[in-house]
Amino acid sequence: MASRGRDGAEDAWLAPMGVTRGNCGRGAAQWADPRGRSAGVYRSSKTFRNFPCAHRKWRHAGHCAHVHGYSRQFIVWFESLERDENGFVMDFGDLDEVRAWLDARFDHTLLLDADDPLMDRFRALEAEGGCRLTVFEDVGMEGTAKYIYDWLQPWVDAKTGGRVWVVSVECRENDKNSGLFIAPPREL
Repeated sequence: MASRGRDGAEDAWLAPMGVTRGNCGRGAAQWADPRGRSAGVYRSSKTFRNFPCAHRKWRHAGHCAHVHGYSRQFIVWFESLERDENGFVMDFGDLDEVRAWLDARFDHTLLLDADDPLMDRFRALEAEGGCRLTVFEDVGMEGTAKYIYDWLQPWVDAKTGGRVWVVSVECRENDKNSGLFIAPPREL
């Protein structure tokens, strides 16, 4: 059953976690964990910009089947029940390894779906120095967001000892289009 705050907003997304929203005065929301403790959630985001790369969606019946490029941007939302000794959810100074991972896969690369029927030709082009390939299951915006999440969540978990988790990853190909992967709800 969905809970409702004083403002009347429904919080159905919390129901699978067993979390309800109660009134904490003056209309502010306070989250109550089923174990009886206050469970306010902190969030922060980090944007990684300027990843010039190209891709193609070979199954698409239109122009997306052709190689085309964008300067991609990734927005990652982190969440935690408690902040670190500096008051941070995620210390952005610790994300150099994440930036390096993104650079290796999305900076001046050609992204291809793993089952692209022209893969052999693109591999030959790469061998001749004509491109640098990054290959994974689904190189569209939504698939890329999930691809990044699948690498990033275990990294964040290890880096923070499980204190922080990734809530979502958004992949933007331009100022008009993006895809978003939202992680399944976590049990608090």
